[in-house]
Amino acid sequence: MKARLDYLTAALALREQSHRRATLLAIGALLLLSTGPVFGHHLPFGTAALFAGVDHLGALCLTALHLLLAPVHRGFHVVIVAGLVYAVWNRFRAWRIVRRSLELLDGRSPVERDVFRAAAGAAGVDPRLLRIVRGLPSPAFTAGLARPRIYVAESLADRLDAGQLAAVLAHEGAHVARRDPLRLTLFRALACTLFWIPALRRLADDVADEAEVLADDAAAAGRPLVLASAILALAQWPETTGQAMGRAAGAVGFHQPDLLDRRIRRLVGEETPVRSHVTRRSVLGAAAALVLVWTSGVLMAHPLPSASPVAHERHCDHRDESALAHLFCLGSARHTAPAHCPHQHSV
Repeated sequence: MKARLDYLTAALALREQSHRRATLLAIGALLLLSTGPVFGHHLPFGTAALFAGVDHLGALCLTALHLLLAPVHRGFHVVIVAGLVYAVWNRFRAWRIVRRSLELLDGRSPVERDVFRAAAGAAGVDPRLLRIVRGLPSPAFTAGLARPRIYVAESLADRLDAGQLAAVLAHEGAHVARRDPLRLTLFRALACTLFWIPALRRLADDVADEAEVLADDAAAAGRPLVLASAILALAQWPETTGQAMGRAAGAVGFHQPDLLDRRIRRLVGEETPVRSHVTRRSVLGAAAALVLVWTSGVLMAHPLPSASPVAHERHCDHRDESALAHLFCLGSARHTAPAHCPHQHSV
C-alpha cells in the first residue's frame, strides 16, 4: 500500500483516512441514535422502568409530557416503516433502470489482439468482466450488484493511449474488487430509510466520493501521472441525463466532474482539501430530529401512573384541562403547587 501512495503527502493521507473513519462513524451513530429510542423501550432490557416512581422533574410533569409526545413517538414508528418501504421501492427502481439500460447497450466482449484485451491484461483485470459498447454516453462505469461488470466506450481506444486505457480499466477493476455498486446501493438504501435525516444522504455521497478516490489509489500504483492524464483527457466528456441517472441508480462511473480537481491534484502530489457534502444546515436538521426522537423515546419509557383513564384524569386534579395545560403543575419560584396535587411530595 505504501508504494501505491507515494505520491501523497503524509498529512493528506492522514486527513483522508480520518475523514473516512469519521464518515463511517457518523453513519453508524445516526443509525443507532435515530432508531434506538424508537424501538428500545419495546425490548426486554428494563427500559420500561426508566423514571419509574418519578412523575416530575422540577415543575415539569412527565406524565403530561408523555401524553404530548406519544403521537410524535408513534409518528416516528410510521416514518421509519415508510422509510423502509421507500428504500425498497427506490433501490428496486434503481435496479430496474440499470438493468433496462444495460439490456439496450450493444456491447461486446474483447477479442484476441483487441486493444481492450491488452489493456485489461496490463491492468490486471479479467477480460471477461469487460463489455465494450459503441456510443456509450459515459467513458467507463461499473454496474451490477451480484456480478459487477465493467462497461467502456468503444471510442476510448481513439482518445487514450495504451497506458491511459489500462489505468482507466484498473480504476474500474478496483470498483469490481471492492464491490462498490453493492456497497453504495446499501448506503443509499440506508439514506432512503432515514430520509428525514438529510445528513445521512450527504454522508452517503461522501462514501461515493471516497470510493472514487480509493479506486484511483489502486489504479495509480506506479503510474499516478498516467491515470491523471487519462482523467484530464476525459474531462470534457459530455455530461448527459442518462449518465447522471446511471450514477443515481447505482452505476459507479469513471467520469465525475465534481471530483476532477481533487483527483488530479492528489495524483500529481499536490495538497488538496478533503471536502464533505455535509452542510451546517444538514447537521442542524439531524440534531433537531435526533433530539425529538430521543426525547419522545425516553418519555415513552416513562410509565404512566395508571392505565385507567379515570386514574389518569385525576392526575394533579386537572380534570378539565389538556396535557399541555398541566405540563407545569408543581410549585416553583413563580408558581405554587396545588394542595391537592398527588405528586407535590414526590420531588
